Amino acid sequence: MVTTNSILHSRSYNHTHSLSNIEGGGNLDAQIESLLNVEKQMRNAGDVAGTKKSVIDILQLCFEAKAWKTLNDQILLLSKRRGQLKQATTAMVQQAMEYIDQTPDLETKIELIKTLNTVSAGKIYVEIERARLIKKLAKIKEEQGLISEAADLMQEVAVETFGAMAKTEKIAFILEQVRLCLDRQDYVRAQILSRKISPRVFDADISKEKKKPKEGEAIVEEAPADIPSLLELKRIYYELMIRYYSHHNDYLEICRCYKAIYEIPSVREDPAQWIPVLRKICWYLVLSPHDPMQSSLLNSTLEDKNLSEIPNFRLLLKQLVTMEVIQWTSLWAAYEDEFEGEKNMLGGSLVEKAAEDLRQRIIEHNILVVSKYYSRITLKRLADLLCLSIQEAEKHLSEMVVSKSLVAKIDRPMGIASFQTAKGSNDILNSWAMNLEKLLDLVEKSCHQIHKETMVHKAALKVGGN
Repeated sequence: MVTTNSILHSRSYNHTHSLSNIEGGGNLDAQIESLLNVEKQMRNAGDVAGTKKSVIDILQLCFEAKAWKTLNDQILLLSKRRGQLKQATTAMVQQAMEYIDQTPDLETKIELIKTLNTVSAGKIYVEIERARLIKKLAKIKEEQGLISEAADLMQEVAVETFGAMAKTEKIAFILEQVRLCLDRQDYVRAQILSRKISPRVFDADISKEKKKPKEGEAIVEEAPADIPSLLELKRIYYELMIRYYSHHNDYLEICRCYKAIYEIPSVREDPAQWIPVLRKICWYLVLSPHDPMQSSLLNSTLEDKNLSEIPNFRLLLKQLVTMEVIQWTSLWAAYEDEFEGEKNMLGGSLVEKAAEDLRQRIIEHNILVVSKYYSRITLKRLADLLCLSIQEAEKHLSEMVVSKSLVAKIDRPMGIASFQTAKGSNDILNSWAMNLEKLLDLVEKSCHQIHKETMVHKAALKVGGN
């Protein structure tokens, strides 16, 4: 039986001998063969450290000899050897990954990545390495203009199940999946992938994250140096979601995304960053259909002190919360330059339909104002107030009724729009009950006042009689 010391001596000797032979132009195959024998002895003896070292030595030989095909062959061979240790496979994959950026050409790089991908497929102990390999391969495919292939490659990996992967690396990987789906206009899959990230994860306290793992817990690896910080990932996430919601013209969600970016400390501290973001928040608030969420965001934005830096937008929001009719022509004349100027601001221009939808929102605002002050109005007068034709006024009013923004009825023969809500029998009974309650309350108060006056008058008479 071969002793461990003799094996280590043999491996050390063979390794030194083989490296000197390479420098002198020795036979690479013979040197690899001798190291393979050492690897076999180490593996059979169950020597983890020795097996790892011998495997790395073989790869190092191939790399120093620039024998890339032999390197690929040896990686496949070593991974398939009977009873190969997990630690040896992990060390081999990690070592070979360091050679990827040192390959002489793109074809060799792709071949090495594919070889390592084949070796790591289906092995949990090298799942993180496999994810990083696929990310590298997807980047190469993207640079070649093969966006769909890159997106398909990235979707093969479900990093959310990797317990040992750092949180920031997981998020960065999923965001890359989302970006590639958006690039190939696969909006359905982009939404599904984006839901794997909870927005609450960005609000986590970073100081509490770095805790020592308890006994029995999986050790989480450190994220690579090129992975952005959590706050940078937050910005990337919301910028991707803006791209997604812009496709569907979901203005309120776009506004909420910009609001989240606006709250990032690095953005709040730099006026060059927060002013364009705050402008976008204002525009998308105005473009959003009227509902409780929009109203709440509108009022909270108006309370922001930073809004005083862009007074035009403060005035714009103020007009929307004031229950007065807005003249579209004068508003557009005042804000057309601001609207066009967004193209040159951070975040780019507004969506294509924005100008058309802005007019639509102003008309809706004006109809809500009219419904507040009028219970009944002629369609002609309504059209005059909205600066529209009778047909257009009727169309916009009907759309708002369908969307349940307000309650209205149109009497076409009479040409009258009614904003009174038809009360049900329960509502009528409730109003009567309330009126009776108010009446009885007034009667009770009156009786109390009469009784009080009577008592005062009696007391005065008694004093006078005495």
